[in-house]
Amino acid sequence: MSYATTAEGVKLSYQVRGHGEPLVLLQGQANDHRWWDSVRDDFGSYLTITLDYRGTGGSDKPDEPYSTRGFAADVLAVLDEAGVERAHVYGTSMGGRVAQWLAADHPARVGALVLGCSSPGGAHGVERSNEVRGSLAQPDRAAAERALLELMYTPAWLAAHPGPYRTIGDPHMPAHARRRHLAASAGHDAWDALPGIAAPTLVVHGTDDVFNPAANAPLLAGRVPGAELRMIEGARHAYFEEFRQVASPLVLDFLRRH
Repeated sequence: MSYATTAEGVKLSYQVRGHGEPLVLLQGQANDHRWWDSVRDDFGSYLTITLDYRGTGGSDKPDEPYSTRGFAADVLAVLDEAGVERAHVYGTSMGGRVAQWLAADHPARVGALVLGCSSPGGAHGVERSNEVRGSLAQPDRAAAERALLELMYTPAWLAAHPGPYRTIGDPHMPAHARRRHLAASAGHDAWDALPGIAAPTLVVHGTDDVFNPAANAPLLAGRVPGAELRMIEGARHAYFEEFRQVASPLVLDFLRRH
């Protein structure tokens, strides 16, 4: 495990594995790099770079406003420390929101871009339903966690895979960091910046994703010039894990073409 330090002194934990062209993997809200554990080996032909967002894992956890654009700047600090001038970027969920800013603000640093189960945010994004919000906000924590799992995976997959689950949040995050992450994701709005993205872009989404509604995928693909769109039939939010035999080859093919 290595560390980078931002200009304002925040220490960020990051992890580098393998050899080849650099590929940054960005996980969802309130999660550390372990989000990628089950599929990281699929990208073994690349030098994969992950990090713990501020507020998660081995990174500092300052109690101050976070933003997806700020997280993108943190990724840049990690790339600088790792000596990586240019990398492909694969972001899922909130990681896709971070990736949007990385590609928009720092085009010279991004090769190919993959936006998975993501959203443009703001007034143009499609929000989850009140029913979904209610299921996650119920006071019974076990019931709320079960609701989250059912938004991430199909019932059949959950029955066959009893855990542990790496995609439902870093259990060691302090409460203030969870709130800051939620606010960062909710405050994301890259709509005006998306047409300026020059990187070859692939948008991937599960057809049955209601956690981050699937309707966001064609919005993103239509807003980023030349973007390709691929919907994975029957997949929910964690399409990259449950449907890895479809999703990983899809992403790898795109990266090889660009």
